[in-house]
Amino acid sequence: MRHPFPLMLFAAGFGTRMGTLTKHQPKPLIKVAGLPLIDHARRIAAQAGITHQAVNLHYRGDQLAAHLQGSNVALSWERDAILDTGGGLKAALPLLGDGPVLTLNTDAVWTGENPLARLLDTWDDDRMDQLFLLLPADQARSASGRSDFVLDDQGRVDWAKGRDGFLYLGAQIIHPRLLTEAGPAFSLHAPWTRAMAAGRAYGVIHNGGWCDVGHPAGIARAEAMLRDAGECSDV
Repeated sequence: MRHPFPLMLFAAGFGTRMGTLTKHQPKPLIKVAGLPLIDHARRIAAQAGITHQAVNLHYRGDQLAAHLQGSNVALSWERDAILDTGGGLKAALPLLGDGPVLTLNTDAVWTGENPLARLLDTWDDDRMDQLFLLLPADQARSASGRSDFVLDDQGRVDWAKGRDGFLYLGAQIIHPRLLTEAGPAFSLHAPWTRAMAAGRAYGVIHNGGWCDVGHPAGIARAEAMLRDAGECSDV
């Protein structure tokens, strides 16, 4: 594995799909198999040797900040307004540096090969500004059935646009030079599209399982996936 890049943990969202479960707590503190989602993500980072980490905070951020007190995770506050994925990442760059950055959504659970290590092992500075971690859409433990991207025979990524393809798993490496939007709040879709147009967006397949925990039903599915993989013993 190459030397780890810094990691951005996305954790500022309102968690509205979780209904009453996020009425009094942020989604990253919801427990799956006895462990808060944010700690599932932090464990993945630790196993990949990533010590340089930042997290963005907005909804009930004080609770999350208290949970992370004493950790090595730097806090990027979005106090006035939520900045979306692109804006949140751009705002956190002073904590992360000016080189490629790993990002990880904190509302999923993984089995198998470490997803961050998989990305780091695949990254190629000469060819890439963007690298997505993907799974064939029909293999994901998700009720959506959607496809986000398709891959060509060189591993380059394009939007699926209704075609059967691959699901984006919320883990990536992105070069900050893609973040050229002027406004404070923006999604990563426009930077991704620019990388695709330049032929510098790639994808790699996750060797393992993944389950979205963005809604209540995802908790039981994720716990079942962990049990099936024999990975519940230490969570």
